[in-house]
Amino acid sequence: MTMTTPLDDLQAHVQPHVRAALQRAGLDAWMPEGDGKWSLPLQFLPDGGWVELMRLAPGTALTLHRHHGEVHGLNLQGSRRLDDGRVIGPGDYVFEPDGNVDSWQAIGDEVLVLHVVVRGDVDYVARDGTVQRRITTADRIADYRAFCAARGLLPRLAPEHP
Repeated sequence: MTMTTPLDDLQAHVQPHVRAALQRAGLDAWMPEGDGKWSLPLQFLPDGGWVELMRLAPGTALTLHRHHGEVHGLNLQGSRRLDDGRVIGPGDYVFEPDGNVDSWQAIGDEVLVLHVVVRGDVDYVARDGTVQRRITTADRIADYRAFCAARGLLPRLAPEHP
């Protein structure tokens, strides 16, 4: 899936929120995170964690991962199927406690847009529990700064010298 503009495939009620988030973050596009996955940072939390809009193309999966802090997720558009079989649709909220291990997939024909608050680090793990990759707040900030630098943009949410 390719995007020509940051608002491609977004429902009318989601577009103003994305426009405002782009402006607040000083961005002109969603940050790519891999095949079918993009993010738009809203805030980096001083005690560890981040708040973002997450965008997934239909069929894109988040592989098995463990949270080192609680997570709050609100579907704004599209649907996802959790690994326990639950289908989460627009307006549905999911709470994940510290230590939760899960995976899920964007389902249906519509782009998934999710507002998520992540406290602490996230480990992507193998089925045996071996950590394959850890993502920290510092990693998310570095990704944001690098994306801004590559596009000649000012990283408003995480300036080098506040």
